[in-house]
Amino acid sequence: MELKETLLSSFIAFEEHIDVDASIHDIRNSAIKIFEEKGFPTKKEEAWKYTSLNAVLKKNYTVFPKYDSGIEFKDVKKYFLHEIDTYKVIFVDGKFSSFLSATTHDGLDVCTMSSALNKPKYKMVIDEYFHKIAKKDDSLTALNTAFAVEGAYINVPKSKVVEKPIEIIYFSTGAENALMVQPRNLIIVGENAHVQIIERHQSLNENTVLTNAVTEVFAQKRAIVDYYKIQNDLLSANLVDNTYIAQKQESRVAVHTFSFGGNITRNNLNFYHQGERIDSTLKGITIIGDKQLVDHYTLVHHAQPNCESHQNYKCIVAENATAVFNGKIFVEKEAQKTDAFQQSNNILLSDKATVNAKPQLEIFADDVKCSHGCTIGQLNETAMFYMQQRGIPKKEAKALLMYAFSNEVFESIKIPELKQRITKIIAQKLGVNLGFDL
Repeated sequence: MELKETLLSSFIAFEEHIDVDASIHDIRNSAIKIFEEKGFPTKKEEAWKYTSLNAVLKKNYTVFPKYDSGIEFKDVKKYFLHEIDTYKVIFVDGKFSSFLSATTHDGLDVCTMSSALNKPKYKMVIDEYFHKIAKKDDSLTALNTAFAVEGAYINVPKSKVVEKPIEIIYFSTGAENALMVQPRNLIIVGENAHVQIIERHQSLNENTVLTNAVTEVFAQKRAIVDYYKIQNDLLSANLVDNTYIAQKQESRVAVHTFSFGGNITRNNLNFYHQGERIDSTLKGITIIGDKQLVDHYTLVHHAQPNCESHQNYKCIVAENATAVFNGKIFVEKEAQKTDAFQQSNNILLSDKATVNAKPQLEIFADDVKCSHGCTIGQLNETAMFYMQQRGIPKKEAKALLMYAFSNEVFESIKIPELKQRITKIIAQKLGVNLGFDL
């Protein structure tokens, strides 16, 4: 049976085991109809012209795995930011692990979507925010919405500065030969509130995993949100990450995406401006090799005056890997005094590596400052020679140049321990010891 048919039949069984009187029952039913009509995206669609899911979809996925986690903290400690104290919302094979988590309701809510969807005290929040900015006509978002039952729920009240970061981690144990999980996150950050969030998807063995994730983030007036996505999974893992962010007046949201691992990774990152003097930052570092594919698809929708957006993506592509950057800035007629910047810089380390870049601007306002740029090249041989003349081995010289190439993105990481962790991952990826701390 094809995966689409498996999912459609599974939805019938899924509906029988959940509360059909729940407020999102009708939303789920509408969503599964959209997925049934559209199916999985193909390369015939402009937005997916460089990325094919065909090979991934041929696996016989388990959609509802049996939960029998024998995971010990010591087995997964290295995936946590254990150098500092954090809140933790941890899932194993799609199920919440209270043993590995550290949640709270003291001054803010850091808990699970299953609780938020099922407990009456959260009903007003769910009715106001759930599935309000996620694209209704996107087939994979619709599929996630149809099966939405678990994920992270974070609600930061007005004027609350969250004193420690929040980690959201999805582990896959490999207990199934092939597993499909569909986490749903809902994050609401109140007026003048501030939060830092780190998200990670991690397989624990080589069995195939397909993750179709959806995250909705609502930043209210003058809220500050720093969101970090660490994508360093095994080559048996595939991730489609759909993130939708709505910003109110004078809010500041930054999303940093670090893509190092995984087989196919598709990041759909969408920002929607709903007030004036908003600041949006989208930054990413991609370092891939083998036959990996990472596809960044971004949208910043400027709908109000006096707002800024800054996109800066750095890709280093080796061997037979493929990187894609498809970034769109849309400026409405009303969005005068918009300042929008977009830059995609790429380095090819082999003749068989591929980069596909498609920066886009659609501007309907006449008093704006918008720019986009794209570069694709190789490492500077003169700089390599200069460093080797001063006793730096070729491998280390190459690594230092690539690190310097990525440094613009590093500079804006606001959690020092995370910056050190990313540095170590990059050193491992490049096969060197960079020999310094940040």
